[in-house]
Amino acid sequence: MPTEVLMPALSPTMEQGTLAKWLVKEGDTVSSGDLLAEIETDKATMEFEAVDEGVIGKILVEEGTEGVAVNTPIAVLLEEGESADDIKEGGSAPKAEAPAKEEATAEAPAASAPAASAAPAAPSKDGERIFASPLARRIAADKGIDLASIKGSGPKGRIVKSDVENAKPGAAPAKEEAKAPTAAAAPPAGPSADAIAKMYEGREYEEVKLDGMRKTIAARLTEAKQTIPHFYLRLDIQLDALLKFRSQLNKQLEGRGVKLSVNDFIIKACALALQAVPDCNAVWAGDRVLKLKPSDVAVAVAIEGGLFTPVLKDADTKSLSALSAEMKDLATRARDRKLAPHEYQGGTFAISNLGMFGIDNFDAVINPPHGAILAVGSGVKKPVVGADGELTVATVMSVTLSVDHRVIDGALGAEFLKALVENLENPMVMLA
Repeated sequence: MPTEVLMPALSPTMEQGTLAKWLVKEGDTVSSGDLLAEIETDKATMEFEAVDEGVIGKILVEEGTEGVAVNTPIAVLLEEGESADDIKEGGSAPKAEAPAKEEATAEAPAASAPAASAAPAAPSKDGERIFASPLARRIAADKGIDLASIKGSGPKGRIVKSDVENAKPGAAPAKEEAKAPTAAAAPPAGPSADAIAKMYEGREYEEVKLDGMRKTIAARLTEAKQTIPHFYLRLDIQLDALLKFRSQLNKQLEGRGVKLSVNDFIIKACALALQAVPDCNAVWAGDRVLKLKPSDVAVAVAIEGGLFTPVLKDADTKSLSALSAEMKDLATRARDRKLAPHEYQGGTFAISNLGMFGIDNFDAVINPPHGAILAVGSGVKKPVVGADGELTVATVMSVTLSVDHRVIDGALGAEFLKALVENLENPMVMLA
């Protein structure tokens, strides 16, 4: 029977998306890996690939359609021996009475499982039917592979051609990673949207429609403030030694076209501080804490209508010039919404720098599941008391560390900030 192609979840936070553009048309033959469509997620526009081969029998969702829920059928794929006549009106694949009863029995816990081609001897595991494409079943039979030993990569776990081709006879089933439970955000309090709009009847205003990114930001920040026990640690850092050192380095690097920013030093300093205080290099995972070995530092990048937090992985091992080049590339592609999910997901720690906008200090909201985020203000000239008690003027930058108390305690956060100050006020140690 025809197979439904479902709206994919192209990022962990994606619940719906926009089918921006079809790259195929009805009647086209496609193979595994061929590009089918461009999908706009909450963060970026991404290409969607076929996971099986066949002919596009019918397109169910027109390009440009917004708000298409994940796992919604968007097209129908015909396999060998099938025709468009097999497709019922409305686009769903027909099912004979007997196969329908079989699927209803086998899929009682998951009523939204994908349509799969019926076969007289559909394989099963522990009494539950295993869903696989006919081509995958034929290849498995030829190679002597038990489909019960394969974890499918198709929609909702359906086994497709590539899964069987990459499997070894007698291979054990892939073990699924345990997923930590996540706390659901509480429903919004206060008046409804219609009630709020009614308050402003007669007043001139513009209604701004929320795009996927804005909705995701709203949901995640609400979750963060409602479920994460924030506390804040603040201190001032003197930047004069760093600014002098940066100027010297930039003169030496000028011939290579490299110009280091203060933010590059902050990224490196945070990465090294996470190594010096490894208990801070951690994330909250619902019922446990995960402590990471590498310093993967996320940096907030403002874009039109929202922000990205691209992650600089292994930042502790990279040179300042390498971090600078990588940060510039990530920021440029973030503003063009060209980042892939793996480039803005993960990390244990984040930096939000508003110093370039003249902000002296602020409190940043933790980006879950991170354990902390550093809010960085601008460097300003201030009177300070020197080590010998003399009054002098120094360039001072205020920072605030927002901490998840479930992951990091006050003394531990203070220890991290101490390591950060040592790195920034004695910048040469970061080159050691």
